[in-house]
Amino acid sequence: MSDAQTFPRAFKDLREGFSQRELWLQLGWQDIKQRYRRSVIGPFWITIATGVQAAAMGVLYAAILNQDLWTYLPYVTVGLIIWNVINASILEGSDVFIANEGLIKQLPSALSVHVYRLVWRQFLFFAHNIVIYLVMLVAFGVWEHLDWTVLLAIPAIALVFLNSAWVSIVFGIFSTRYRDIAPILGSMTLMLFVLTPVMWTTKSLHDQGGAVSERAKLVELVPTYHYLEIVRAPLLGDPVQVRSWLVVGVITVVGWTVAILALKQYRSRVPYWV
Repeated sequence: MSDAQTFPRAFKDLREGFSQRELWLQLGWQDIKQRYRRSVIGPFWITIATGVQAAAMGVLYAAILNQDLWTYLPYVTVGLIIWNVINASILEGSDVFIANEGLIKQLPSALSVHVYRLVWRQFLFFAHNIVIYLVMLVAFGVWEHLDWTVLLAIPAIALVFLNSAWVSIVFGIFSTRYRDIAPILGSMTLMLFVLTPVMWTTKSLHDQGGAVSERAKLVELVPTYHYLEIVRAPLLGDPVQVRSWLVVGVITVVGWTVAILALKQYRSRVPYWV
């Protein structure tokens, strides 16, 4: 077995990449500054774009689905904020090494640097968008429904970004080798958006009772539902399902196991594949 294809080298790559945090922190911040270069309000266009999207979709679907706007709009807004992280983790994660071809071939750094850079950039996007939630705490009286369980959102958000890292590693490596994977993931995320209760609520289905209520339980087969639930429920003051935490925990362990195996086996080949 080649020395490059060992578990110590895989873990060393992750450690070295993290130790080079000055590099990926700066690169991630520059990505955002470059995107909004010469803009008057700069990165806060991220917040405005998400806020407008949430308001438009929330008002429209509240009317279509006959939902109370004061409870439905915060539900949709928080759902979109978390979904944007999940969506970007899959789509941008699959392109993480291809997009950094020049740096991978010229910069003597760990492969994981580019993954940390992507996760950091997504966290910055998330931080800008969470401002919308803070506004809704006051404007829609969400704070009245909160209790100590809101603190559970902190480890939940950490889990989301921890999963974002392994998703970027796994999909990034295999998409670099097989370029058909990226468009497949694009179609898959669109399907997941429809299946995941971002714009619709499981409560409205349960309230109908009968066979409809029974079929609503099928949403628990969709992994992204559980990621959404562990963050959105505490932020809105809703009951937190232990089952969702268990599902996310199991997926996290399995996902990181696959990521370590992929790093062990293929990290040395990525510079040739790109």
